[in-house]
Amino acid sequence: MNLQLQAETKRPNKGRRVLFSALLILLVLSAGVFTWCRWVYVQIDRYAGQDQAAPSDAIAVFGAAEYDGRPSPVFRARLDHAEALYHSGIAPLIITLGGDGGDQYSEGAVGRDYLMGSGVPESDIIAETESTSTNESVRRLAVIARTNGLRRMVVVSDATHLFRIHQICAANGLDVLTSPRARVPIEGNPGQRDRIVHEILSYTLWRLRLD
Repeated sequence: MNLQLQAETKRPNKGRRVLFSALLILLVLSAGVFTWCRWVYVQIDRYAGQDQAAPSDAIAVFGAAEYDGRPSPVFRARLDHAEALYHSGIAPLIITLGGDGGDQYSEGAVGRDYLMGSGVPESDIIAETESTSTNESVRRLAVIARTNGLRRMVVVSDATHLFRIHQICAANGLDVLTSPRARVPIEGNPGQRDRIVHEILSYTLWRLRLD
């Protein structure tokens, strides 16, 4: 009878140890995830808050939505910023990036046409029209850079997008400076918190080789 009582006493103790171990593992994982997300957020915020634009070989504009051949307000803000850098003498060449936007137009071609309409000569623009993601845009930008002997470039996009772009560019052997577009009020555009969450998730997936 004493042996039975001892066995019954040990079983609850073992169950509590398993539960404690599981909770400890969960706590450690949660702390790790929080620390990672916090670190990525700090990097995103640091790149968003600075404009590194300096004399370079080219300005690369990352694509955004276009509507029937016209740049969306977000894309237009990026293009306007790139044009301002171009006219200020930062670089003699603008590269527009982005493939099919779901219609007969590509973001790269729409960006080129918009810049030409603003007075930038066609000879000073290269339009990349095939990429469908940030990763693809960077890979194709690397090909353009090698083909044209471009050693340093200024990349233009939304402020929260620039840390991820910079890291992917570095992984592809590109020397880039980041320059955020001007903030403009855009109805229906995702809020700052949503954009940051998106960037944390996208950067994490890229680091895990899942994107």
